[in-house]
Amino acid sequence: MTLSTLTYDSPVGPLGLVADDEALVAVLWPTEADGRVRLSEEPTTDADHPVLTMTAAQLDEYFAGTRRTFDLPLAPSGTEFQRQVWWSLAEIPFGETSTYGKQAAAIGRPAAVRAVGAANGRNPLSIVLPCHRIVGADGKLTGFAGGLDTKRWLLDHEASIATD
Repeated sequence: MTLSTLTYDSPVGPLGLVADDEALVAVLWPTEADGRVRLSEEPTTDADHPVLTMTAAQLDEYFAGTRRTFDLPLAPSGTEFQRQVWWSLAEIPFGETSTYGKQAAAIGRPAAVRAVGAANGRNPLSIVLPCHRIVGADGKLTGFAGGLDTKRWLLDHEASIATD
């Protein structure tokens, strides 16, 4: 299966969108750590790829404040546990936050708090599967692949729209 990519210029910096023939597989940060997201091959640039253009359009709406959830075909590559953690991120309401502990309990693995944190750290679909909505048990911002300043920006962006 061939991977395609498109650079999306967002308010939080350029994002690398990656899709296979049928679904979005990654949203990558400009300062992406080597190996955080594993791709099956090096993607080729394709500005006309239908999944990538649909993703860019929905990100435009998200950043404009008119989209609160994404409706995209998604195919994140990871273990069964990781995918369970990543899918649970979509259940966190727009403009709200949760914790690793609550997320672990929500997937029926309350003792797996650290494993949930590690899985979130490898979430290949940042923003779309909103790991930025996970904060520490004390409410403080915790690690985020896009950086804590970006995480704060995304949370503030959503909070300002959620109160409209």
